[in-house]
Amino acid sequence: MAQRSTDLPAIEAEIERIRSLGLEALRARWRSMLGAMPPMALTKDFIARMMAYRIQEEAFGGLDRATRKLLDGLAQGEKPGTDVKRRLKAGTVLVREYQGERHTVTVAPDGFVWRGTTYGSLSTIARAITGTAWGGPRFFGLRSAKSNQEDQEPDKPTAKPKHAGRVGASRGRARDRISEVQA
Repeated sequence: MAQRSTDLPAIEAEIERIRSLGLEALRARWRSMLGAMPPMALTKDFIARMMAYRIQEEAFGGLDRATRKLLDGLAQGEKPGTDVKRRLKAGTVLVREYQGERHTVTVAPDGFVWRGTTYGSLSTIARAITGTAWGGPRFFGLRSAKSNQEDQEPDKPTAKPKHAGRVGASRGRARDRISEVQA
């Protein structure tokens, strides 16, 4: 949003005028500021607070994109911090054992190093290791416990095998191991 005026005394005076207006005058002022009537359920105090915020927003700038995204998520019932991505420092070593083979990935300033080659994303490495479309952070255990519980890993059976209970019919495998070492 473009900044209009940062004359602090003038902004304070305009906010004070808004506080002194009656309900009908506030509704009329709202209409002139925003081009529509405020919802009838809003109280005088709430209308005045929203208009004061709008004046300050026009003068000093609004919320940044990250803050708007956080507030939108909270309004939709998301828990704070669920969208925050883990930041990995260069030098961090990720270790994942998959199908009996240990895979070591080192975080570099320009990507991720696996088997001497630098890749732009963990997902590319996970796809190369498994041959299937995996989310790299999920494959290397960097997702929160909640998101890991919601998703089923492709190599885990989601239902009992058809011949479960028969001797020698075990189709499950030992759980792949995931570990992370900070440098």
